[in-house]
Amino acid sequence: MKHLHAKQELLAELRQPEQKAAAQLQDIQRALATVILGKPRVLRLALTCLLAGGHLLIEDLPGVGKTTLAHALAQVMGLSFARIQFTSDLLPSDILGVSLFDRNQSAFRFQPGPIFAQLVLADEINRASPKTQSALLEAMAERQTTSDGETRALPLPFTVIATQNPADHNGTFPLPDSQLDRFLLRIHIGYPPAAAEKELLARHREDAPAKSLPAAIEPATLMRWQQAVLQVGTSAALLDYLLRLIHASREPARFAQGLSPRAGLALRRAAQAWAFLAGRDFVLPEDVQAVLPAVVDHRLVARDSGTSPAAMLAQVDVS
Repeated sequence: MKHLHAKQELLAELRQPEQKAAAQLQDIQRALATVILGKPRVLRLALTCLLAGGHLLIEDLPGVGKTTLAHALAQVMGLSFARIQFTSDLLPSDILGVSLFDRNQSAFRFQPGPIFAQLVLADEINRASPKTQSALLEAMAERQTTSDGETRALPLPFTVIATQNPADHNGTFPLPDSQLDRFLLRIHIGYPPAAAEKELLARHREDAPAKSLPAAIEPATLMRWQQAVLQVGTSAALLDYLLRLIHASREPARFAQGLSPRAGLALRRAAQAWAFLAGRDFVLPEDVQAVLPAVVDHRLVARDSGTSPAAMLAQVDVS
């Protein structure tokens, strides 16, 4: 009995880092919920993306809180923040930076662009031309930029949160598949519930209090959590379940385009982060199902256009 008690204490001690992080993350979710009202799942998915070290795409109508959510995440995580408003005349140099001639030094000096921040908001990304959109690809994939023949590292942690209007809006350029695949998750915020919207209307000030949120952690803490997420266990049975889902997505009768190996890795990493948020050091199939729509719906192309790819995949027998 004494040996069993000692073993239980040891296991509890080993779980403390995950449980402590989960408690801090709950506090962060509560702080974010004072800004983005009535959207707990949206907030949890956004934090999942940050913990997994991925990039987030928010697709929705104007005015539902996309920009506010990005700013609030930067504030509460203690991250440096830059916002890039994408327009049809935006140039790649407006994002990456430009070399200017310094007369005092008689040499060119690089002036960093807004991409050199820890959390970059690419607002209405699909309003810019494909050439300008592609300026983000190297930054998102490699955490570095190259201009004037010189490669420069970006600050860590580094996350891009992009917002886009629905594709049928005027003046938009659809993101190519190669760029969509760089976003770990795609989410929709949607209209708030009636009670939350009433609370929003009752506020005396129109501007959201995102800027007034205090930093709950330092960037170094987020980086430690991101490393801890990679250690969240995925059993052989869980990997088999993931593999069945991936292979089911490649059935040509159901899907015109299946999940790539990189998409499978994204699904695993997102499920690990979701489990970490719950204070666990192992992944359950329920974690995979929780993140499945946000991970696969912008990567899969279903034959039936009236059904979401994730819903179709959930109907496939993967037992």
